[in-house]
Amino acid sequence: MGQFWHDYLYNPLLNVLFFLYSGPAFGNLGVAVIELTVLLRVALLPFTILEERSRFRYEKLNKKIEAIERDFKTDHVKRAERIRELLKEHKVSYWSKVVVLGVQALVLVLLYQVFIAGIRFTRYEVLYPWVQAPASVNTNFLGFDLADHSALWAGIVAVLLFLQIYTVQKQREHLIRRSDVMYLFLFPVFTLVVLMLLPMVKSLFVLTSMLFSMFIFGARKAAFKVPMPDAD
Repeated sequence: MGQFWHDYLYNPLLNVLFFLYSGPAFGNLGVAVIELTVLLRVALLPFTILEERSRFRYEKLNKKIEAIERDFKTDHVKRAERIRELLKEHKVSYWSKVVVLGVQALVLVLLYQVFIAGIRFTRYEVLYPWVQAPASVNTNFLGFDLADHSALWAGIVAVLLFLQIYTVQKQREHLIRRSDVMYLFLFPVFTLVVLMLLPMVKSLFVLTSMLFSMFIFGARKAAFKVPMPDAD
């Protein structure tokens, strides 16, 4: 398993990072990480489109879901069962989202390993013919060390995450429960603490991926309007 991880996951990512750093990123490792993240999200675009399609269908069912939540407000089991049946009936699935998040989580782990190892090329790595190994790697990005901790960049991610959750909950304000309010505050705080303990490159990766998702979401909202439900 260790050999597979190194040869087919860690080493390819390291080579791509070197290639971007020496080429399109013009020796800026932060830009290379951003480019790597965008390339990854473009590769996952088919799954992202499926995810957005499910989200679009969910939005169209919003009124029906709200009605179920009101009718079964005290019966959590029955409420979950009815919502699950409704989503299944209208083919709302989240497996594509799981794929996107899973691949990104894998890359996050690999990036962590790359930066913990010092972003160096040793005899244990195999350099592909189309990759030029840089003599040295500059980890400075906008005055911050990508390999160091950064409360500022972690804070930017946490604030953006808070705003995303708040925007979603604001649309269903009348159905918000105490657990939702706790999630609104605790999840961004948890994210902040975790990212503060990790190299700044993790925050840059997560931030770039979040902005990419926001762009896709905005493009979908502009192209496909959710029709207003008929008044019953």
